[in-house]
Amino acid sequence: MTTSAILRGMNPQQCQAVTAGDGPVLVLAGPGSGKTRVLTHRIAYLVQERGVRAWHIVAVTFTNKAAREMENRVVGLLGGSGQLDGLSIGTFHALCARILRVEADYTPLTRDYVIFDTDDQLSVMRQVIAELNLDPKKNNPRTLLNAVSAAKNELIGPAEYQPRDYADEKIRRVYVRYDELLRENNARDFDDLLMHTVQLFREHPDVLERYQRRYRYILVDEFQDTNMAQYVLVRLLAGLHRNLFVVGDPDQSIYAFRGADYRNVQRFREDYPDAQVILLEQNYRSHQAILDAAMGVIDQNPDRPKKKLFSERKQGPLIHVYEAYNEDDEARFVVETIADLVARGEYEPGDFAIMYRTNAQSRALEEGFRRANMPYRVVGATAFFGRKEIKDVIAYLRLIHNPDDNVSLQRIINVPTRGIGLKTLETLDTWAADLGTTAPQALMLLLDENVDAPFTGRARHALTAFAEQLAEWRAVRDQLAPDELMTRVLNDTGYLSYLDDRTEQGESRIENVLELRGYAEQYAGLPLSTFLEEVSLVSDVDTRDDDENRPSLMTLHSAKGLEFPVVFIVGLEENILPHARSISPERNPLATADEKEAARRAVEEERRLFYVGITRAKDRLYLVYATIRSLYGDSRANLPSRFLYDIPEKVREGAALSRRARADRDQEQFQALLRWDRGASLEDRPRRAGSARPAAATRFKGGDLVWHSKYGEGVVLSVKNSGDMELVDVLFPGDVGQKTIVADFLKRMEE
Repeated sequence: MTTSAILRGMNPQQCQAVTAGDGPVLVLAGPGSGKTRVLTHRIAYLVQERGVRAWHIVAVTFTNKAAREMENRVVGLLGGSGQLDGLSIGTFHALCARILRVEADYTPLTRDYVIFDTDDQLSVMRQVIAELNLDPKKNNPRTLLNAVSAAKNELIGPAEYQPRDYADEKIRRVYVRYDELLRENNARDFDDLLMHTVQLFREHPDVLERYQRRYRYILVDEFQDTNMAQYVLVRLLAGLHRNLFVVGDPDQSIYAFRGADYRNVQRFREDYPDAQVILLEQNYRSHQAILDAAMGVIDQNPDRPKKKLFSERKQGPLIHVYEAYNEDDEARFVVETIADLVARGEYEPGDFAIMYRTNAQSRALEEGFRRANMPYRVVGATAFFGRKEIKDVIAYLRLIHNPDDNVSLQRIINVPTRGIGLKTLETLDTWAADLGTTAPQALMLLLDENVDAPFTGRARHALTAFAEQLAEWRAVRDQLAPDELMTRVLNDTGYLSYLDDRTEQGESRIENVLELRGYAEQYAGLPLSTFLEEVSLVSDVDTRDDDENRPSLMTLHSAKGLEFPVVFIVGLEENILPHARSISPERNPLATADEKEAARRAVEEERRLFYVGITRAKDRLYLVYATIRSLYGDSRANLPSRFLYDIPEKVREGAALSRRARADRDQEQFQALLRWDRGASLEDRPRRAGSARPAAATRFKGGDLVWHSKYGEGVVLSVKNSGDMELVDVLFPGDVGQKTIVADFLKRMEE
């Protein structure tokens, strides 16, 4: 293959990247600009035209799927000849795993070390929690794992971890013991693969030099998604020849919660001031109006290399902005628009994607598709009623309703953990069989302390405690609406605290449960059996058959790397996109400078997330927001997302969006907050019937001014304890009204 053949069909910027000379090269590749093609053709060019032996080349990416695609493309370009012998294409972790096995003599590991997956890591962390006598209810193993992972991503080992406060000191002790247990098992986790390889190279320059001489050309895909450990790794490998070729787009960096740091692009430019910087700005996916909308949004982010995206597809429909009344109207608009475009023969059902910020938003959309009898599929996640946390809560309700439901009992008897092990459950099943009854019925016999049962000590106590809870729930089942009973179960079990691992995924799981509770409110006045029957019918709807010709529902995070002829982005409101977590410090008078800076960065990432969604669309783009939305069991009016106002008016149609109107509404809301009468006595404020008086050990008391990240400033009406959870009734101004909030999510304000 000649140079002309390798470069055939490429634009000038792509050709410049493929044929770049030696030294550091930074390719800033806009969405749909052919970055994978550039990477693979660069490898082919080095081998075919520059005469570089394939074993001197290593290309790294983030997923096995992406690595296989790159390898297949290179083979397709150069054929199956011996030219590619020794070529290394794989993930960062695969590369490091191979190096550590080969160089095991220089590490604390043996060559037969094992790699622990997430379940293995959680098992080890639970052992750590037990050994250190930490309260399992207050120390979520996943939360602690995330803290350890964050340290490893920054190349901080257990010996180097410096605690700043008591919480950090606990993490340090956990980290030390966790690392010891991994070593005792001759095991490492995924983060260790990176950290130990960097440590190996730093401590043994001769080993590093050997790999520097072998890997003379290093190519990195999706560079904006690298963390600090990955950045240091490739910088070390490139230390001798400096032939580091990285491709990425900081505007598409949306995985900070996984440790990705878009600032690595800036670090690259600082570390390699002589680097060639090549912009890939021609888009082969979308028409110009979509690209103009995307640039209008992303250009508001500061401190970023500007790109001028352009397409040869100059003509295309304007971006349609739709103002829905609520989430049901939003779903109706989406479904009817899809049905209309398919009926007109313009598109197939599989040409459509509906994207949203949080998993919980899929519930109303899925219901809209089912109501219209239109098949759909959920991409990158489980359908709403198939998610573990949803099935857990429903299992509790089913067990309350059906005293013989052993399937539900087995699912939730130790969720959250109650110290009831597999052996105890097996004994319970055997005992029930001997009695000629079911395990749930046998469980309730333990309420009689005189009953002869094959359990003693802690096992009997744990089973009896759960039986008592179950009996209490069944006693009030017919007096409470389904959502009220669900709230009682959540509070009594501490299930939301169990889900709260202080990560975005944990928050998403909590939001899903709150959305289920909001859905259950529709069944007020109806028996629990009716709600469970409806949920069962919904759960049995098959949305996962082999027919892929159906609309795709997905989060914006799941959409990266995909493209569709028609895209809907829904839920474009303040507190959803950008997420409430990102914008809460903006008006929080208690927020520190560091918190506000972190929030600024978070809003920038939310903007990048919207940009990624926009640039998935090829032909048509629909942007939808609702004036009123019921989400997470809460119904409230929302402002349109601030990001919508950044889309140039010339490329959009539909709902009128005025910056002045937004500013007026924003100011009106703020003035209402200032006018709210802080001095009104508690007796004059709304009060929930039967609310408990504050307990002596509570953190808040009636009359306290507090701040909530979603609702803003409020006043405490009453406080009550539910198990190990402090619940606070708070009155918020305006349409928000009175809410019951877990105390952990409130901050006290000074007068």
